[in-house]
Amino acid sequence: MKSKLLISLLLFLVFTPAFAVPLSDKTGLVNRLDVKAGGQEFEVQTVANFDVQNFKFDEEQKRLTLYIVSSLEDNLGEVIIPLEFLSGNFTFYLNDQQYFPNVRLNDRISFITLNFTGSGDNKLDIIGTDYLKKLNETSIIPIQNETSIIPIQNKTSSKGGCLIATATFGSELAPQVQQLRELRDNKLLESESGTLFMNSFNALYYSFSPTIADYERENPLFKEVVKIALTPMISSLSILNYVNMDSEVTVLGYGAGILALNLGMYFVAPAVLVVRLNKLRKQK
Repeated sequence: MKSKLLISLLLFLVFTPAFAVPLSDKTGLVNRLDVKAGGQEFEVQTVANFDVQNFKFDEEQKRLTLYIVSSLEDNLGEVIIPLEFLSGNFTFYLNDQQYFPNVRLNDRISFITLNFTGSGDNKLDIIGTDYLKKLNETSIIPIQNETSIIPIQNKTSSKGGCLIATATFGSELAPQVQQLRELRDNKLLESESGTLFMNSFNALYYSFSPTIADYERENPLFKEVVKIALTPMISSLSILNYVNMDSEVTVLGYGAGILALNLGMYFVAPAVLVVRLNKLRKQK
């Protein structure tokens, strides 16, 4: 357990300044939906710049419906669904029209990235082919009464501007943001410690990133400074593209190495430069 916490801490220190869930507008809301099905309760998580006010699950059709309210025209979000709840080949309908979001998965969750336009009320239907296929009784909570439509509350929310990477590079489709997304989906979410990191990342990241991103939009010069600062770190993270993260030891080793590299770039090298410049100034 201690090693997992250490790995998570190292990953947090490495990725927090640059890594971002790809939301592009003025709010980042984290909703945890307690979906009741089959006499059990499962947590479906959404991270989005829109609000999910309520939801419905139809066991017979294996259909999860999210009722979305947005004050923005451009909507971005992510839905995390446990495989023991709903899995298989997904079909999606946005406002009753077939929709094709990006879907990635590992052995625990399906990770669905949403990107659509339209403010006001929207409805998203998520239909799976497998239901309760990988049921793990240790990870679910028995319940008594089941209702078809359940109002929900935001258990964790953080309001502000766009996330740092997207604000810096101008779009969630920018190559740098795509790279961070791929590192998250293909590397971090493939390991237990990486998943632990992601679970704890969102709430803290949203506490400061909206303020920074807001200021980037207001101050182009500051935006360029952030871009210059982030570029070396993103380049160092690209090392993970060539690593097979097949064990927690590998995650820890490369996490520590990238952490040391970034500490050298952002703290040690500038400190050495300042000392040398100070010596030259005194010699004059």
